[in-house]
Amino acid sequence: MGGFGAFWHPRRMTQPLPRLIPLEGASNLRDLGGWRGHEGRALRHGVLFRSDALHKLTDQDLTRLAETGLATVCDLRGRHEAAASPSRLPPGARAVPLPIEPRIGASLRDLLANGAATRAETTRLLGVAYLNYATEQLPVYRQLVDLILEDERRPLLFHCSAGKDRTGLGAALILTALGVSREDILTDYVATDRFWRRDHPLPDEAPQEAKDAILDTHPALLAAALEAAVAPFGSAAGLLEDGLGLTPTRLAGFRGALLA
Repeated sequence: MGGFGAFWHPRRMTQPLPRLIPLEGASNLRDLGGWRGHEGRALRHGVLFRSDALHKLTDQDLTRLAETGLATVCDLRGRHEAAASPSRLPPGARAVPLPIEPRIGASLRDLLANGAATRAETTRLLGVAYLNYATEQLPVYRQLVDLILEDERRPLLFHCSAGKDRTGLGAALILTALGVSREDILTDYVATDRFWRRDHPLPDEAPQEAKDAILDTHPALLAAALEAAVAPFGSAAGLLEDGLGLTPTRLAGFRGALLA
């Protein structure tokens, strides 16, 4: 039946870069609106947002976000991450924890602590994390889709720490369900390299190449994760229906709610 290669239809990139919402306390908060999906229809602006962590938002940032009418904020950070850095939310926004634990955290800390970590070794560990997100943690993304389908939950924002890996896969799954092209999905993903301030604390003794591997985006890892998500279901359509719960009726409703 084919995987994402069959589902994603390559075409020339025509979309602008994602719409960044400039804030003082978060550097990777974006409106997902504007990407062209099913039947050439555009994702509505002001309905879905993706972001890095929100614990440093200023009062001015909260005022700016309140203007979006944000109803729901889904936190993909692990429980310890979220407890250590509680999000600041605008009035009226309801927090929904959807924790995806960073399973490779201990291994990554050990690797960085030895002072000899390479980019290749670090990237390999990140690949393990991406595969975990796409397979064992897929039910979390199904919960995210369920929330997006509820009218009263929108506008909805989802985020992790950097707004790059867990959030990046979530955005890729959502945009795929909406029929967005592979090129545009990857363009949205790598935009983190331009927007994010890369202010995640890392050990001073870690080699710079290892730090860069952690902070950079990895399109090849995202593509591999999506293929891994497809594999148990035999096709991308199977992933959407059986993995994310988007039956034909629900998929039509999903697209109807989000596409103009």
